This record gives sequence, C-alpha cells and structure tokens, in this order.
Amino acid sequence: MASLLGVKVAADLERFTAWARDQDLVRALIITSTHAVPNARLDVLSDYDLILILTDIRPFHESRDWLNAFGTVLAFYRDPIANEDDFETTGNIVQFEGGLKIDFTLIPVGLFQQIAAAPQLPDEYDAGYRVLLDKDGLTDTLKPPSYQGYVPKPPTESEYLENIEVAFIDAAYVAKYLWRDDVIAAKEVLDHYFKQEHLIPMLIWRAEIDHGWTVKPGPLGRGLQRWLRPDLWAELTNTYADADVDANWDALFKSLALMKRVALEVGTHFGYAYPEEMERRAMAHLHKVRALPPDADNFF
Repeated sequence: MASLLGVKVAADLERFTAWARDQDLVRALIITSTHAVPNARLDVLSDYDLILILTDIRPFHESRDWLNAFGTVLAFYRDPIANEDDFETTGNIVQFEGGLKIDFTLIPVGLFQQIAAAPQLPDEYDAGYRVLLDKDGLTDTLKPPSYQGYVPKPPTESEYLENIEVAFIDAAYVAKYLWRDDVIAAKEVLDHYFKQEHLIPMLIWRAEIDHGWTVKPGPLGRGLQRWLRPDLWAELTNTYADADVDANWDALFKSLALMKRVALEVGTHFGYAYPEEMERRAMAHLHKVRALPPDADNFF
C-alpha cells in the first residue's frame, strides 16, 4: 500500500503535469533533485525542482499570476534574467501556503536542445531527472542520469593545502573580532566562512573516503550526519556556541582541533603532508591575540 506521502507526491506531480499540458508556451516539464532520485529520502517538506522548457521565458518571468495555479503564494524570489550561450534563462523560488515549495528553472527550447545534444549531462540533470511531459520529443536525445552529479571529487594536493591555509586566515579574523568584542562578526566568520568553506568540506572529503566517493551531502552540510563517523559528528556539534565571547574562543579552538584531526586523516589517505609548521605559527598568532589586553597599543 502506498504511503500517504507517496500518494501526495503522485498527486502533486499529476497536477503539475496537467497544468503544463494546458500551457502553450511550455513544451516540456522535467523534475530534478530528490523527487527524481530512486529511493531518495523524502518528507512532507521536500521541495520540488521543476524545469520548464519554454518557447518564450519572458511571460513567465514578468508575471507572477501563473503561480496561482499551484496555490497561494506565501513568499517569492525571482532571479534576474541571465545569459547562457546567447539564450536567456531565469528561475524563481516560491514558498506556497500549506507547505508546498517549488524551485522553477525557466529555459528556452533552443538552450535545452543544446543540453540534450551535449556529450555530458550537467550536474543538475546527472544527479537525477524525470521527464513529466514532453510535447515535441525534445528529451528524446537526453542521456540517462548516472545519479553521480554533485558527488564530490577527491581533492588535489593543492586544493587540500589551500583549504587548510585559508581556514587559518578566517580563524585570524575570528580572533580579531573576538578580541574587539564584536561577537556577531566573529560568529559569522566562524560558523559560515570557516566551517562552511573549510571545515565541512574537509569533513565531506573524510566521509567520502569511507563511502567510496558515492554520497551527496547537500548544500550547507545537509545530510552530513548520515555519512560522517559518529565521533566526528559529535565533535562537530560541540563547536557551536552561544553569543558569549569566551564560549566562542573555545569554539574556535575546538573547530581548529577538529580541522587538524580530520585533515591529518585525509592527508594520510592521499599521501599529502599536513602543513605542521604553518599551523604552529598560525596557532601561536591566535593564542597571542587572545592574550592581548583590551587596551593594547601594539602586538609585540
């Protein structure tokens, strides 16, 4: 027996398809992302990612009225029109009342024909797609997905070393802001730049080593808990702090300790040497900043 969620998804897809069938400008409708991946984990808040292949994107870009067919709009974001291979493209993100959320990509027929004829699928399609409607056979030459789109690639040695070095630059910013008692800026750099751009990618590399470079943690580290070793996950969750300055100093050094631990494991796996001397000097700098008196007039 189909689950209630499965019944709802099937009804939603049929409703989207019926709408597209009645729109002359819509020549094909494709769904990508989670709803197009076999055995993917879905829940009641899972987004729909719909690609509309259109003879003219402008009417769908310039008006919001067509969205009423999907429900009552709660909030709406529209991308500016971009140029891709001399074709105009755009998209929008719509949160509807009742929980439905749809990310629409609007592309012209000509651009889609290039995508369908290309020797390799773009990541968005290769990660998984389903054709819901095709009025003109536009998708006949579209290659089947490998479901490997967005799976991270192993880092080169230069990517590995750059990740670590730039992480210490961000750490120096965190230390500077904490010394100034500017905790909002410090937390933004620590939890966004340091973690999202350096620590979490390093953790993803570590998880991929364990899983053979086959898993796809989502943006912002979504789903990482499923793939990361429990001890590393516990250590990561322990790096988040409230707005207290001392707590954020501790969070910074816990984050750096986790970064080193994981980077050593990743480096050992690939035969990359961890930059011990650079780390020693960077850590000395951070500890020196923490020890500076609030009224210090020089760094020496």
